[in-house]
Amino acid sequence: MPGTSSDPHSVTAAAGAKAEGAAARWMSDVRRWLGMSGDSMGADGTERRIFLYGLAAAAALVATINAMNVISESRDVAGAGLLAPTIWEGSSWLTVMAFFWIPWAAYRLAPPSVRPRGRLLVHVPAALLFALGHVSGFIGLRKMAYAMLGWRYRVDGFWSNFGYELRKDVIGYTLFIIGFSFIAHLLRQQRSVAAPAAPSPTFDIRDGARLNRIRLEDMLAITSAGNYVEFLLRDGRRLMMRTPLSALEESLGPRGFVRTHRSWLVNTTRVTGLKPEGSGDYTVEMDDLTVPLSRRFPKALARLKAPAPIEYR
Repeated sequence: MPGTSSDPHSVTAAAGAKAEGAAARWMSDVRRWLGMSGDSMGADGTERRIFLYGLAAAAALVATINAMNVISESRDVAGAGLLAPTIWEGSSWLTVMAFFWIPWAAYRLAPPSVRPRGRLLVHVPAALLFALGHVSGFIGLRKMAYAMLGWRYRVDGFWSNFGYELRKDVIGYTLFIIGFSFIAHLLRQQRSVAAPAAPSPTFDIRDGARLNRIRLEDMLAITSAGNYVEFLLRDGRRLMMRTPLSALEESLGPRGFVRTHRSWLVNTTRVTGLKPEGSGDYTVEMDDLTVPLSRRFPKALARLKAPAPIEYR
């Protein structure tokens, strides 16, 4: 048609740039959710530190166990020498480290303190996936190493060996989850001791590349919305952020927020009233906002009924 033009190359380039931008935003969201972006949760990088400390501790512990196994196998397995046990145990260590992200991702989805407790079932398939990756990974590495040496590595019955390794990997997986929780506890204690008067009065809410720095006193409540959470502010704004509500509970709990429902966190300093609804449930009143308080959260009720409000420092 006159006066119009259509350049397929420019259309293709624009579509490609849009797809590349969407992929970059998605990767940014994933890295921030996993705690690997350096500004995890928009706060102080606590999740990233938990992951890195956990990785370092796991690497040292598993390496120590593997080294002890090399010594015992070189002595107890006839004709093994030192090289073969080193390959066996080294390949096991490498694949444990390669698949360490699986227990970490499951911990982010369902830490031991998660509510409802049924979400902890995510650790069942996660542990199976971790064990499957570990076993298939070290078998592949051993075959490669043996082939380079002109040897042949044989596996007699993958699934029978998998069942044996699964028991050990489930124990290791459980220790990793416990380790993450312990490190998180130590970091919280460190913050409370080292800087009792210095938690920041602001919180960074990130949606892709966009950042909103909000004062804590302006945040009324936070509610889950699928894969996102929604921040409800005093001025009526509602801001979205891609992160689990349980992670925000861990980050903002020491700063005056309390979980009142499986889908809600509230700012205790903004609560103006509690209205009983029967059967032990309440409605939390906050300016023009009302939030449910479930009887399944008695600690939240006790905290909201406390006479002295929590102050920001």
